[in-house]
Amino acid sequence: MSRVVGVNKTRAEAFSDGVFAVAATLLVFSLAVPEVKSGLLSRTLLNEWPSYAAYAISFMTIVVIWVNHHVVVDSMDHIDRPFLFLNALLLLTVAAIPFPTAVLAYYLQSGHDQQTAAFAYGVTMSAMAIAFSLFSLYARRFLRTHAPFDWLGFSTGLALFPLATLLALISFRLSLAIYACVTLFYVALPIIRERVMRSRN
Repeated sequence: MSRVVGVNKTRAEAFSDGVFAVAATLLVFSLAVPEVKSGLLSRTLLNEWPSYAAYAISFMTIVVIWVNHHVVVDSMDHIDRPFLFLNALLLLTVAAIPFPTAVLAYYLQSGHDQQTAAFAYGVTMSAMAIAFSLFSLYARRFLRTHAPFDWLGFSTGLALFPLATLLALISFRLSLAIYACVTLFYVALPIIRERVMRSRN
């Protein structure tokens, strides 16, 4: 397989890191500054917890994708043109995350249309999971060392994000709980595995 002419891993990683950084930064705009009367600010800030929750879930999701993206690309011997387009597809979904996050944060506060907002959020997360799966599967062609395929890590997001998206039409609270649990799972899984490996050595 020939290398991509004029494009190397360093440039691809730099572009990707820029998209991740911008997407993570834009999330803060889902946190609106409340306008309240004197003496009501503390209560209003506490009542804004759904916005904080949506921000935290989305930020940690982007961090998880960025960390895994770094691990995958760093372990690759080289890249080719189809990989760059799959990478762009993944970045497209990552860059879109701030929008459904802002929609979700707003409508959780408004008291109506929460199911639709949670569904839209789940569609974006499901698209991201699919894009990252395609990205990861294709990248395995160019890995320096082929580690055993991680079925647990591969299938969890692909199964639970779409499930939570459909459940949003019934219970937005349940879907939000699943979104949060999936993110925590992907934070904890590699940490636990690395500790287990170190303990065996």
